[in-house]
Amino acid sequence: MFPIQDTVPRRSPPVAIYILILINSVIFMFELTLPEPVLEQLFYVFGMVPARYTHPDWAVSLGFPAGDYWPFVTSMFLHGGWLHIIGNMWTLWIFGDNVEDRMTPIRFVIFYLLCGFAAGVVHWFVNADSTLPAVGASGAIAGVMGAYFVLFPYARVIVLLPVFFFPFFFELPAVTFLGFWALTQVFSGTLSLAQPGDLGGVAWWAHAGGFAAGIALHRIFVYRGPSYRPLARDEYDLESAWLPSRHWRVHDVPR
Repeated sequence: MFPIQDTVPRRSPPVAIYILILINSVIFMFELTLPEPVLEQLFYVFGMVPARYTHPDWAVSLGFPAGDYWPFVTSMFLHGGWLHIIGNMWTLWIFGDNVEDRMTPIRFVIFYLLCGFAAGVVHWFVNADSTLPAVGASGAIAGVMGAYFVLFPYARVIVLLPVFFFPFFFELPAVTFLGFWALTQVFSGTLSLAQPGDLGGVAWWAHAGGFAAGIALHRIFVYRGPSYRPLARDEYDLESAWLPSRHWRVHDVPR
């Protein structure tokens, strides 16, 4: 299932989203200019290689800088291909604008980076001996999705489901779509642990860790000042989502 659109109106232009998409796009365009050996070296130096931190002597023997933890951040801005970056940036666009709207741009960027850092730590912990670089913004974006999951439980997400080359469009509640997505990351991550050897592919546990970090950290960054518009029903807090309608004190805001 691929998200196409959500139903929550935004109050302000998503400045932070624009900047993050621009930075990721510029870096990806730079990657396309590099020959394959240089690009691979770039991924190893600036991507998140868990064994660098689990086995520092091995890392130094191969020329990795000692005590360099910047890859936990820089890996968020590298992507392995067109589908990788398009999928990540599109998902950030769908869910990030509303979360930024609730946090303000600066708070959102800090939140985004912290979620990406947490995703990298979880990936390191689960794949401690891996010598393969993990790259991509999906861990940080998973944190944004975790925040959306809590902040906008009544939102409807229009999704695309291709069946035998025929596109089917339908709506799902945000809690259903995002909850199902999070469960698939945990399930797939659990299956990956049973695979022998150092396998590449999707960093399932980084996604799950980022999602959990988004749920845990979002309240620290949500702006609660008086200037924010009245909440739409789509964005009432999850803990109040199941109250009878007479308890809702929100206003529907048209798009």
